[in-house]
Amino acid sequence: MDSVGVGIIGAGFVAGLHAEAMAHVPEARVVAVASPTPGRAERFAARHQIPNAYTDYRSLLERSDIQMVTLALPNYLHLAATRDAAAAGKHIVCEKPMALNLAECDQMILACKQAGVKLMYAEELLFAPKYARAKELVDEGALGRVYLVKQGECHFGPHADWFWNVDLSGGGVLMDMGCHSIEFARWVYGKARPVSVYAQLGTYVHGERTRGEDQSLCIVEYEGNRFGVAENSWARTGGVDDRAEIYGSEGLTVADLLRGSSLVTYSGPGYGYAMEKAPDTRGWTFTMFEETWNYGFPQEMRHFARCVRDDLTPIESGEDGRMVMEIICAAYESARLGQKVALPFTSTAQRPIDHWK
Repeated sequence: MDSVGVGIIGAGFVAGLHAEAMAHVPEARVVAVASPTPGRAERFAARHQIPNAYTDYRSLLERSDIQMVTLALPNYLHLAATRDAAAAGKHIVCEKPMALNLAECDQMILACKQAGVKLMYAEELLFAPKYARAKELVDEGALGRVYLVKQGECHFGPHADWFWNVDLSGGGVLMDMGCHSIEFARWVYGKARPVSVYAQLGTYVHGERTRGEDQSLCIVEYEGNRFGVAENSWARTGGVDDRAEIYGSEGLTVADLLRGSSLVTYSGPGYGYAMEKAPDTRGWTFTMFEETWNYGFPQEMRHFARCVRDDLTPIESGEDGRMVMEIICAAYESARLGQKVALPFTSTAQRPIDHWK
């Protein structure tokens, strides 16, 4: 095939990022979008110039001109959509985190293997230009022997209300954004084997909105005496802060993902740019610019489209998403015990946060 036909399942914030990203991918064309909310898919399709819109994603899956779907859905819907898409013979890009628990991850991986389709795990930080260059420095030996990778994304809370409900999301900020930080460090280390995890979690600001944590600190030890530190927050004011630090025996590198590509703005009345993730945009702020590109979404989607078109192995697979989930489950258990937890870790919890609360 010259290009891959794509269906987007979901029409919220992340679906918009997928649509914007696909517009920069010559190997792909978005054929349809689906959302159960009346009128939402139609409005989304008009905004992004997508020719077809559906309220039932199963109608989208019936189209023969779609080879790959992206799941821009709440976490609790990933399993069902993956099963249906695999049964329809569609390759799948699943947004993070992969599912609600380890059992669901296993079912998703099995369904895709049995159907002979690719299950690709959408971790965009591996494609973010600054972060990708930092990884190149590591691989080139510019930093010597790397022993510490720190990554964190902090802001004042998620875009949609369902994130606050742990029954739908599976956890708080560790589940939502710690998954990014954990997989980034694992990737920098060449996906080395994790051996233990320690986590400190707390709810400091948003206790009236969620039973989940709004601040998390997670330390993952990898074989070879190496560490990854994931610090994530839904409690930090001032907009998004997303950065990585990599330390080696002969050097270090610091990548500030957004501050280096933002405008420094003062506004008396404030402004309503949704990507700021700040409770108030009055006064001094860092105004986002080309966030989709800086976060690596177009690069990520181009990679996945090429994997489908040319039958290549994706950088991130369902197995990677499962490993992140295993580490997250162990991290919640660590927060409960107040001590390190060894990996591998077996979990039968319905939600990762059940280990903690």
